[in-house]
Amino acid sequence: MLRRNFISLAASATIGWPIFANAQQQAKKVWRIAYLYPGSLANPPDKAVFDVFRAEMRTLGYVEGKDLTIDDRSAEGKLDRLPALASELVALRPDVFVAILTPAIVAAQKATSLIPIIMAPSINPIGLGFVKSLAKPGGNITGISSMTDDLMGKTAELFRAIVPTASRIGVLMSNNPSHAWQFELAERALSNQALTAVRTMAPAPEDLEPAFETMKKQGCAAFLVLGDATRPSIVTFAAQFRLPAMYHSAVYGPLGGLMSYTAKLDAMYRTAAQYCDKIMRGADPADLPVEQPVMFELVLNLKTAGALGLSLPDSVLVRADRVIE
Repeated sequence: MLRRNFISLAASATIGWPIFANAQQQAKKVWRIAYLYPGSLANPPDKAVFDVFRAEMRTLGYVEGKDLTIDDRSAEGKLDRLPALASELVALRPDVFVAILTPAIVAAQKATSLIPIIMAPSINPIGLGFVKSLAKPGGNITGISSMTDDLMGKTAELFRAIVPTASRIGVLMSNNPSHAWQFELAERALSNQALTAVRTMAPAPEDLEPAFETMKKQGCAAFLVLGDATRPSIVTFAAQFRLPAMYHSAVYGPLGGLMSYTAKLDAMYRTAAQYCDKIMRGADPADLPVEQPVMFELVLNLKTAGALGLSLPDSVLVRADRVIE
């Protein structure tokens, strides 16, 4: 009888051991997030939004150095470096891959079809083949999609308000894969305000000064910077050539950019962290709907306006969500 009880207890312990061991393994799990940015995290405004992402991960209960590791890589504005950086991050076997902006999403998509990828954000994610639909992404990619159509319409209205006598607006582009589509939207929206969009290419940093010279020669009264990795020297050239600018990224305001109108960055980066949390808790990216921003922000830099000799109308000032003086 005693022998039979001993065998029964031993069998129970053998069955229970894997469960106990698995629980211990889960308790010791260190989650790994890859974070890829086409620009430079040495740029203070870009570092600030990265820190928003990290802070949200802490709010969600993750502690870097304890149960979370974030491996970040920056291409320093050299988009041709992104494929190698994406492969480098994939080799670290992250649980989630956060790709900032379209060029990084393209690189991440090519580097892995297995690791969940969070777009933060994507412009035209269906058209670029990142997801099958916003409601049902259907693959290993989900995240945030910017509402570029609505953004362009309001951008064109703001240009008409701040440079009422303008007829031509430069549209500054890089080799970002989404820029051709963004230009079409900008061209249509500007046309609705009786403004002509002037396509101006500047893929590399050394192309920027010639691009500004071109915009001046073509009679552009102002220019638009499409959503892209931050290039701080654009602000310098805008001041040098005395051209008012609208940026589709709020990081330019603190750098001296005249005006930006875009989805609220802090909210998007908190959402990106929340996607990571959902996936690390077992959600399938194929079933996680792509979110669109609901909060937008108009930022005005009055110091820059004064340096340009520009008097911003009350109709624009009252709409500002943030004013830099």
